[in-house]
Amino acid sequence: MSLISYRDLVGVAYTEEETKAMAAEIEVVDGPNDEGEMFTRPGKLSDRFPQPYSNEQAARFANGGAYPPDLSLITKARHNGQNYVFSLLTGYRDPPAGVSIREGLHYNPYFPGGAIAMPQMLIDGAVEYEDGTPATEAQMGKDVVSFLSWAAEPEMEERKLMGFKWIFVLSLALLQAGYYRRLKWSVLKSRRLVLDVVN
Repeated sequence: MSLISYRDLVGVAYTEEETKAMAAEIEVVDGPNDEGEMFTRPGKLSDRFPQPYSNEQAARFANGGAYPPDLSLITKARHNGQNYVFSLLTGYRDPPAGVSIREGLHYNPYFPGGAIAMPQMLIDGAVEYEDGTPATEAQMGKDVVSFLSWAAEPEMEERKLMGFKWIFVLSLALLQAGYYRRLKWSVLKSRRLVLDVVN
């Protein structure tokens, strides 16, 4: 989630004060200062979410040699992205007869090749919802997909609202231009020309 900042959460899930408190809980390496030294400071709204690993080598070591992808844009990067991610999260099965899966891999028919290193992440009852919603695999998959879709385009609702406003304003301008054209050209279109070819 390297493309999401704390400020993206304001007005969506948290108030500005709550988001500032969340951001202040992390330490951010910043600098250099006047002496050329890097320093740490409390996080602020403009800071991006902290990464789970300090570098690529640490990420590969923690994941058995596989480099985990950044999921910020996964729903936009894949064809039919939301359905792909949901199917991938909920599609773990036992391999069918005749299909052998290497040790350390798991069978998922929705992953290209059918063998994926990521184990099944969603298990019924793994989380507890405050409103009492049953924590089924499908419900948690929908929640993850909704979050990843939002993370890919946190400004989407604002952009669509702005597009609707522009279409409305341009429609009014088109109506006004049509009326003005009709008003100015009506005199010329309704006049009658008589040609006297005899004289």
